[in-house]
Amino acid sequence: MKRIGIRDVARHASVSISTVSNALNRPHLVTPALAARVRRVADELGYVPLQAAQQLRAGRSGLLGMTVINIANPFFGAMVAGAEEAATAANLRVLVGNSDDDHEKERAHLELFERVQVEGVLISPYGATPEEIDRLRRRGIPAVLVDAVDGRGELPSVSFDDVAGGRLAVQHLIALGRRRLAFIGGQDSVAQVAQRLVGARAAAAEHPDVQLDVAWTHRVTSGIGRELGLRIASMPTDERPDGIVTTNDHLACGIVYGLIAGGTRVPEQVAVVGYDDIEFAAVAAVPLTSVRQPAREMGRRAAQLLLPAVTDGRTLDPADSIVFAPELIVRESTGGRS
Repeated sequence: MKRIGIRDVARHASVSISTVSNALNRPHLVTPALAARVRRVADELGYVPLQAAQQLRAGRSGLLGMTVINIANPFFGAMVAGAEEAATAANLRVLVGNSDDDHEKERAHLELFERVQVEGVLISPYGATPEEIDRLRRRGIPAVLVDAVDGRGELPSVSFDDVAGGRLAVQHLIALGRRRLAFIGGQDSVAQVAQRLVGARAAAAEHPDVQLDVAWTHRVTSGIGRELGLRIASMPTDERPDGIVTTNDHLACGIVYGLIAGGTRVPEQVAVVGYDDIEFAAVAAVPLTSVRQPAREMGRRAAQLLLPAVTDGRTLDPADSIVFAPELIVRESTGGRS
């Protein structure tokens, strides 16, 4: 079907293009009867104004850009919901780019945000480089990091103490008497994952009789978790881990499923700790112990940090950064009760 344009409305209403523009955007410049007639024709034809033209007239896009690592993970969905809540209160909308664990996709989203002239960006980085972020800033687009910290100290951020989170998870397993531990999931090139491992290793190092092995995965999905769980279940009992820390709840739930399908009891033989505490963690077949991150609140607070730069042109201050502390939610996957 042909897209209906302003020329079509003008032709059917027997007026000029400028008259249509005035009737739809500046009705005080035409008579009420003419404005009503043009609107009626536009409605009958199904005319929708181009967003780019509206932006040009208004001098702003009314959009914030936001990249997330993987929107399939409910953690990031909740983060987006929190950002949208704050943006909507400021009469702004959020354009979301799903990096999908792919730096090239992330880069493409940032370039798109630049082209559509978003008024600010929220970045939950997978591999975004300082150069890519600086490119936006040079064009007057302010940025706030979410679920990450700017190593240069130039950008404000809303983050989570992942070192403490990794430590908390391993300390919990050690307190349960587990000594052959595994840290599973993600890649150490992702800052959040690397920091969790730092905390996990620090906790394990405090106990000479504790072994902590590391297994990286390109993706952190329940399907990969299931394959890993089946593989771990097939290992000799004295070789497989008796405690597992994962980098997200999707992976953890898949591992639990694979372990049970492979004939291994959870938590009696292998205890599993997830990360994020997504809603499904509490209602899984074996409710999952998890390190809770307040995803929705993190997204909301990040947008609130960004808004003064967007609405009032204020300079963002890295000193305004926010760090949330971890909380361990103990459930049946490590022997607790939900």
